Amino acid sequence: MTGQKIEIAFGRSHVKLNLPADASPHVIRKADLPKLPDPARAVRDALAHPVGSPPLSELAKGKKSACILICDITRPVPNRLFLRPMIETMVASGIPMDQITVLVATGLHRPNEGEELAELVGDPWVLEHVRVENHFARDDAMHVDLGFTEKRQVPIRLDRRLVEADLKISTGLVEPHFMAGWSGGRKVVAPGVAHHTTIRTFHSARFMEDPLAVQCNLVGNPLHEEQLDIVRRLGPVYALNTILDEDRDLAHVNFGEVIESHLAAVAFVQDVSQVRVPRKFKTLVTSSAGYPLDKTYYQTVKGMVTPLDILEPGGTLIMVSECSEGFGSEEFKDAQARLVELGPEKFLQTLTAKSLAEIDEWQTEMQLKPMRLGTIQMFTTGLSPEERRITGVEIVPSLDDAVAAAMARHGDSAVAVIPEGPYVIPVHAPAG
Repeated sequence: MTGQKIEIAFGRSHVKLNLPADASPHVIRKADLPKLPDPARAVRDALAHPVGSPPLSELAKGKKSACILICDITRPVPNRLFLRPMIETMVASGIPMDQITVLVATGLHRPNEGEELAELVGDPWVLEHVRVENHFARDDAMHVDLGFTEKRQVPIRLDRRLVEADLKISTGLVEPHFMAGWSGGRKVVAPGVAHHTTIRTFHSARFMEDPLAVQCNLVGNPLHEEQLDIVRRLGPVYALNTILDEDRDLAHVNFGEVIESHLAAVAFVQDVSQVRVPRKFKTLVTSSAGYPLDKTYYQTVKGMVTPLDILEPGGTLIMVSECSEGFGSEEFKDAQARLVELGPEKFLQTLTAKSLAEIDEWQTEMQLKPMRLGTIQMFTTGLSPEERRITGVEIVPSLDDAVAAAMARHGDSAVAVIPEGPYVIPVHAPAG
């Protein structure tokens, strides 16, 4: 006999969790955000009434070239809403169409091409009228060396298409990020269009193991501080920041100076994304937020980390992730294989002496955090048998059975369910 049924984000749809009749579910969602009634008008208003800068129409006057950064396919940014009005505003102010580049901030992810690029950009007009290109972090010739950050000596090497543009604009989604505090703004610059040495420095153990490099925290966060230093080296940089509701509809948009406008967007969303929860749980079900974040196991790790504040030590965390594209990069596979071979503690020891992390091993390092706290299980329809083995977690054939077994094992009927995964940050806040 089953009790409550809860839909959990999975791929482009949902998977239904059928809880046992005796379960006591606690569904954790972020607060509702009112949808903007006219997103197109909201974008135009944001460009005309910016935060900490003149309007885009004035910024573009006298400029000969522009570079607009957009996030890659792993982020559901509504590029279709703002790219064309931004480009048209620039052209009306005198920037030649053929001197405008839209640059996909891939970091060290794979490029987005063909139909995927068309889906990412979202507007055929943009693809027809301006250059839309991918960043390649391993292409030495496409980067400019700007020295080192002052405090931690991070090498600053950035894509020359951004560095050499007269008008520099970052665009993205402002949401909790499990290392940098919040995504968007300065993060789309670095690591978004940074050289692999910059990215690998950011992802070394000296940053990853810092207790302040966590979601929703910017104060003393070493990644955030270094990102601010990097964008300041570029001279004036601007940003268009978006915030989406649970349906992926636009709830907020602003434009302006990159640091000031990003902080304004964070202020808008921080109390919504963080949800106070009065207790911890021995059984916790969460997701990787569905498509596009749950396309790979690499991205799935994010969903394992964000709810740890409400998982009882020794409890069971059950991930739901489609992994429709499989595992991720070959480098990530190698790191996961080493984790399984060495075990968590010995694997961590191999990282702490490095000033440059190996590509994508940082995500394996993040997986150590939930592994230290409890048992990690995952329901997925993707991954080959070998990929399932090197996840280092237990793959369960039935979500319903896994939840029932965890309840029985812990002798506790309470079950926390987070349908939207890492877009919601539960914070343990005992009553009283």
